[in-house]
Amino acid sequence: MKKPKKDEIAVTNARGVRTLHVGGEAIQSAMRIDDPHALALDYTRCMMAFLLVHPEPREALMIGLGGASLPKFFHRYLKTTKVRVVELDERVVTAARTHFALPPDDERLSVEVGDGVHALVPECCDVLVVDAFQDEVHVPQFAAAEFYDAAFLALREPGVLVVNFMDDDPKFDQYLQRLERAFGGAVLAMPALYDPNLIAFAFRGAPPAIGWETLRRRAEKLEARYRLPFGRYVSKLRGMNRCTAEALTLHAG
Repeated sequence: MKKPKKDEIAVTNARGVRTLHVGGEAIQSAMRIDDPHALALDYTRCMMAFLLVHPEPREALMIGLGGASLPKFFHRYLKTTKVRVVELDERVVTAARTHFALPPDDERLSVEVGDGVHALVPECCDVLVVDAFQDEVHVPQFAAAEFYDAAFLALREPGVLVVNFMDDDPKFDQYLQRLERAFGGAVLAMPALYDPNLIAFAFRGAPPAIGWETLRRRAEKLEARYRLPFGRYVSKLRGMNRCTAEALTLHAG
C-alpha cells in the first residue's frame, strides 16, 4: 500500500478484507467484506471480554469511530444496548458510512462529530469504550488522569471503561497506574490473543472478586450467544491479574 500522507484517510481492499488508514500505515479498522458486522480484528473481539464482568450493558459511549467495528457489532448483536459514538474527524464518519457499512442513526445508535474529551458527563453510560489513536500512538488526552477521573464519574453502577493500548506503548504502566487511582484499584488487563494490543478494563460498582466457576459459566453462555472465544479470555485474565485458586480479584473490597 502507498503510504498515506499526514492526516490522509485511505481505504484499501485485499484478500476479502477492507482496511482504514488515517495518516499512516497502521490499520485503524478492518472489515470482512462478506460479513460487515463481524469483528475482523482480534483486539476488537478481545475488547468484548468486559461482558464476562458486565454481561447486560444498557448504554454505551464510544470515543473514536474508525471503521465502526464495535458500534456495528453492538448494534447488530446487543439488542438491548443503546450506543452513542463521538468521533473527532468528520471524514472518518463519512468513510465509515460509505465504505464500512455503518448503518444510519436510529433509536439505538447515534454517531456525532465532536471531541470525546468533552463528551463525558456524570452517569451518562454504563459502558465507555476508548479506542483512539493517532496512527500508532494512543491519543494522550484520553490517558490523562483528569480524563480517567471524568470517566469514572461518567459511568453508572455497575459500569466499565474499556481501553485499547498497544503492547509496546512505553507509557502503558503509567496509564494503568492512573486508571487504578481513578477507579480505586478496580482494574483488569489482558493481552489480545493474536494482535499486539493490551486491553484494560476499569470497573465502577463491581464486586471485589468473581469466582472462576461463575466466569466459566458466563463464558459458555457468551460464546454461544456471540460466537467469540470467551473461555480463552478467562484464561488471559487469569494470567495477568490478581487472583486466587477460587476467584479473579477485581479490587481489594
